[in-house]
Amino acid sequence: MNFKEGEVLYFDKPLKWTSFAVVNKIRYHICRKLGVKKIKVGHAGTLDPLATGVMIICTGKATKRIEEFQYHTKEYVATLQLGATTPSFDLEKEIDATYPTEHITRELVEETLQRFIGRIEQVPPVFSACKVDGKRAYDLARKGEEVELKAKTLIIDEIELLECNLRD
Repeated sequence: MNFKEGEVLYFDKPLKWTSFAVVNKIRYHICRKLGVKKIKVGHAGTLDPLATGVMIICTGKATKRIEEFQYHTKEYVATLQLGATTPSFDLEKEIDATYPTEHITRELVEETLQRFIGRIEQVPPVFSACKVDGKRAYDLARKGEEVELKAKTLIIDEIELLECNLRD
């Protein structure tokens, strides 16, 4: 591998690691291996520290391809708990409200999921990795600061319900 000329690498980001920490770790090991003080390393898309998943890491001249990778189609897998909410929209915060779910069927979930297919406008949660005035929204939210994020256009090609423990 020629890290100076440019390589594209794929890593499964560990839970609680920042994207920046992954890049730093990789940069450190490449520099040690090559015996150099500095090498260009970047990533295509920031994942929240509480998210796991594939991070695309580019080195050397391949860092010019980062924007290209950011616009590629992505696939997400999620486990959801219906009838409960948290202030952070994930497991970082404790459940703050519960709602009845007896009326929810697998058919209703599948019908609802289909409404998200196509072009949608989505406001990211305040506990996201989006930047606000140069700072990560999740950092501001964790400090209790007010965070206002703008809607982003998303295009969802397909949604598949893999498993459902609701009645049919």
